[in-house]
Amino acid sequence: MSETVQTKAVEVEEPGEATRDRDLEQLLVNEGDVAGDYLERLLDLLDYDGDIDLDVDAGRAIVSVDGGDDLEKLVGPRGQVLEALQELTRLAVQQSTGTRSRLMLDVAGWRAARRAELSEIGTNAAEKVLSAGSSVRLQPMTPFERKVVHDAVAKVTGVQSESEGEEPNRRVVVFKAS
Repeated sequence: MSETVQTKAVEVEEPGEATRDRDLEQLLVNEGDVAGDYLERLLDLLDYDGDIDLDVDAGRAIVSVDGGDDLEKLVGPRGQVLEALQELTRLAVQQSTGTRSRLMLDVAGWRAARRAELSEIGTNAAEKVLSAGSSVRLQPMTPFERKVVHDAVAKVTGVQSESEGEEPNRRVVVFKAS
């Protein structure tokens, strides 16, 4: 006895870009929620007041804590405590989600103010290189700080920047473009 089996070709659609974008957005919102819960518990333990704001920007979760009088203590000198707190928050997110997080944490508006200051430092260094002609080596900076400076320098025609050295003494060098 012979059977004839008919098969129907089924086209499998790859997820479209819009679907991938929605999935990424949802993943980042989830990261922000986990981070917000973690930080809320921390603030409660410390008995600090603060409002937590969650956002998604440039492919990463952004978490801001504002409003409390004690929050400056969570920033520390040159943002060192903030950097450590950001890393702990990323680890809490990783533990919950199983994936490494690139979330950005800001406390008491410190990172936003520092970004403006670093942009000015980068622009001033670029203008100095253009007028004097010699390279400028800036003080050692964190990866966040170096990126902001590189972005500011990139907006000035005729100069370039690169990082040199090893952590924690890695710094930005600004020089004339060839």
